[in-house]
Amino acid sequence: MAKKSYTMHVAMILGSSAALLVFIFLLVAHHREIPDRVRLDRGALLGSSSVAERIKPVGEIAFAAAETGPAPAKNTAAAATPVRDGQQVYQAACIACHDAGIAGAPKVGDRSQWAKRIAKGLDALYASAVNGVNGSAGVMPAKGGNAALSSAEVKAAVDYMVARSK
Repeated sequence: MAKKSYTMHVAMILGSSAALLVFIFLLVAHHREIPDRVRLDRGALLGSSSVAERIKPVGEIAFAAAETGPAPAKNTAAAATPVRDGQQVYQAACIACHDAGIAGAPKVGDRSQWAKRIAKGLDALYASAVNGVNGSAGVMPAKGGNAALSSAEVKAAVDYMVARSK
């Protein structure tokens, strides 16, 4: 009985191997002509055009001579950006930390937390807010972590918080 089972397993392995060998042979025979077909297809796509003709730009830009008229207007977009007031800056950038007291930030309206900071003077508060602080009392990223804020906007936000915390 064991001999019959052994013979059956050997026959299955040999049969599977023969089937796999036939499959690989057919696969190779079928794909043997692919490089020739690719070359023919590529030739049909490229035609008889040269490389320079195929990679030339789609269009060209021609520059005309400068007109001698009134001077062009300066970029007024940067000058037209309005400066936000302190409350708007506080609502946009500062409220996340100063409303919840995150990372040692003094809560707006808490006189005890703000008293020693106000005692140092507004210039010290402005410098801390604009340049940032990393000390034992807490962490303050420069400009509240928003580098797009101007120094004037940051100072207005400090003034707003100080006024609400006295």
